Amino acid sequence: MTVNRREVFQAAAVLGLSALSGSGIAQTSRRGAYFDPWIEIRADHIAHNLGQVRARVENRPVLAVIKNNAYGVGVTNMARILEQTRGIAGLAVVKLDEAITLREDGITAPILLMGPFDDRDLEEVVAHNIMPMVYTPIGKSLDQLAEKYSAKIPVHVCVDTGMGRAGVPFSEAHSLIEDLAGRSSVDIRGVMTTLTETPEFEIEQHRQLRSLVSDLAQDGVSTGRAHAASSYGLFQSEFAFMDMVRPGMSLYGCYPALKFRHENILQLKPAIALKARVIYVRHLKKGEHAGYEQAYTAKNDVWIATLPVGHVDGVPRVAAQGASVRIGETLYPVIASVSASHTLVEIGSEKTVDPGDVATIFDWTEGSRPEDIAEASGASVYDLLMHLSPLLPRTIITRS
Repeated sequence: MTVNRREVFQAAAVLGLSALSGSGIAQTSRRGAYFDPWIEIRADHIAHNLGQVRARVENRPVLAVIKNNAYGVGVTNMARILEQTRGIAGLAVVKLDEAITLREDGITAPILLMGPFDDRDLEEVVAHNIMPMVYTPIGKSLDQLAEKYSAKIPVHVCVDTGMGRAGVPFSEAHSLIEDLAGRSSVDIRGVMTTLTETPEFEIEQHRQLRSLVSDLAQDGVSTGRAHAASSYGLFQSEFAFMDMVRPGMSLYGCYPALKFRHENILQLKPAIALKARVIYVRHLKKGEHAGYEQAYTAKNDVWIATLPVGHVDGVPRVAAQGASVRIGETLYPVIASVSASHTLVEIGSEKTVDPGDVATIFDWTEGSRPEDIAEASGASVYDLLMHLSPLLPRTIITRS
């Protein structure tokens, strides 16, 4: 039997999706065993973060980036939360699978596909009312599909202003956009670029995009909304807010760079927590070891605890280089080495932890924020969230 990649993705997504309810907590469709790790999501924090972003950009439209399983929230989970908030102009993903999953799960908001596609994929994009991000001469393909579906095809055009990753080169952008705009099959909804996160060069990127839009307007070509600023740009590129912004990480309550955390530009609340229960507590005598390659050696008699969560679930391997886990109200250091399914923490000279106690790897509490783990161990907040396993149960908390 042949299983395509979309079927695999959707099967995994089913395990992670939960519906919102009015009770304050919505259980996931997959409960998991008692000792399985799980993820909690604060819908109210997402709404708060969106409010912070909208205030920062003076209520410009927000294109919410929910790529890569919505940074750990679950793509449909995040879409459903955002559909209940104000100020969202649309949703952006990178994988076609995620875009189609959103439509099949009943999401009606505009969706921008920022990832690659071939002609066969393009027909699925059009059939599911998804806007493609384009940057190659595909006018003829758009003509054919528009005729087949008897409708104009909305697109956003990506312009490469120096990132060098994807997009029509700036020098060729005018002619490409002019060609697309001249086709009755195409509705240009936006023109976009990706900023390099280099402040001085971003000024030039912004200048290029603005000049392109202006020159096209003089030729009678409408380019829709111009957009460039991501979450990073919200903090250092106010000049590039343009007609719309497309934040990702900031909506989930994390600062895209640690330097932004203390700048008081946005007051973000982390919306994602990774938790597990202690499965085993044991006593080590001075000189005894724990972990692969005896990575940990007890300097004194000490208690340690085992958590059934590891790097396959989203705990970074580098967490053992300085990160802490909260059990009860106390932070305990991660020790030894993080394995695929287990993490060890040092409890101390007294046995203050028991099997079944809840351990928080990270959440929204000061000292346990994703940024705290990142700062202590050298991990990235992007890795912490985006590497959360889609197979873990997820619970959405709709109000505190």
